[in-house]
Amino acid sequence: MESKRFSPRNVAPKELHRINEKIHAKEVRIVGDDVEPKVYPIAQALRMAEELEMDLVEISPNAQPPVCRIIEYSKFLYQLKKRQKEQKAKQVKVNVKEIRFGPQTDDHDYKFKLKHAIGFLEDGDKVKAYVFFKGRSILFKEQGEVLLLRFANDLEEYAKVDQLPVLEGKRMIIFLSPKKKQAPKPAEKAADSPEEK
Repeated sequence: MESKRFSPRNVAPKELHRINEKIHAKEVRIVGDDVEPKVYPIAQALRMAEELEMDLVEISPNAQPPVCRIIEYSKFLYQLKKRQKEQKAKQVKVNVKEIRFGPQTDDHDYKFKLKHAIGFLEDGDKVKAYVFFKGRSILFKEQGEVLLLRFANDLEEYAKVDQLPVLEGKRMIIFLSPKKKQAPKPAEKAADSPEEK
């Protein structure tokens, strides 16, 4: 009986893993649902995959011996993509919003920017506030530091300070993170019946 050479089914031209005859190890450890996890000679592992009309996919090439799985390669790629998507969804994306001040920001402008910062923090974003010193205004760096500390103090209810004001070139920067919202405490129950004397 002539052994037909089998190739992966429905696979994109650029393969991410070694499959079938492209696996060069003399023996492989096979894992999976329908197979007993143990070491097989490569010829036997390829025969098993062919009998099941599936592919032999190398999933851990650096192991000794390499670990393989008998599965349709397209299905394997789909499962891999799905897992990566789930992991990505679990990652929390944190945005950093910037608020810029001048060393002599007036009170109206300050309150306007403070209001924006509160909105950003309530949305769960971090805030990077900085005072930009232009030309000779660098002489007012103490004023810039006082402004940023006042800003952090006014946001105390909404944020915690990640980094105190630091001068980096022509900017003095402070980083603030939103405080985690605490669950409201349940009201203490009042006694149902009046105390007996």
